[in-house]
Amino acid sequence: MSHVVKTIVAAALALSGVTFASASHAGDFSNFIDPTGTKVSACEDPYFLKKISARFDYQVSHVPNLPDVSITDFRDIHEHRYFPRTEEWPIGRRYCGATVVLSDGSKRDLWYLIEARMGFVAANQNVEFCVSGFDRWFVYNGRCRVLR
Repeated sequence: MSHVVKTIVAAALALSGVTFASASHAGDFSNFIDPTGTKVSACEDPYFLKKISARFDYQVSHVPNLPDVSITDFRDIHEHRYFPRTEEWPIGRRYCGATVVLSDGSKRDLWYLIEARMGFVAANQNVEFCVSGFDRWFVYNGRCRVLR
C-alpha cells in the first residue's frame, strides 16, 4: 500500500473514532512476554532488532565508504536509561545498548533509542540507532554519544 493511501486510511479511521489495540510486542512500550513465556525488556524486542538490522543494511549500501556488512547477531542487550511518558515529556524513551556481530566477524557497540507512541495518531514507535564506527556523517555526534 502506498504512503498516500496509508495516510488517507489512517486519517479516515482517526476521524471515525475507530481505535485498534496494538500488538503487545510492538505497541506496548513496557516489557512483554516472548514466545518462550519469558518476560523481556523492550530493548530485546525482536520487532526493534529487526528494524535496526534492516535500516543498518540500508545504511551500509547507501552511505559511501562503509564496508558491505550486515548484522548477524545481537549480544549483551541491556537498557541503561528509561524516561517514562509524563505531561511535561510526552514521549517515553528507552536508551539501550548491545554488542552486534557483523557478517565479517567483527564486533561493534550498538546504541539505540526506542521512542514510544510517535507519528500520525500516535500509532508508531521509533527506533534510532548507531553502530560504533558506522556514523560516517556524525549524525550522533561521533562515537554514538547522543544515544549513549
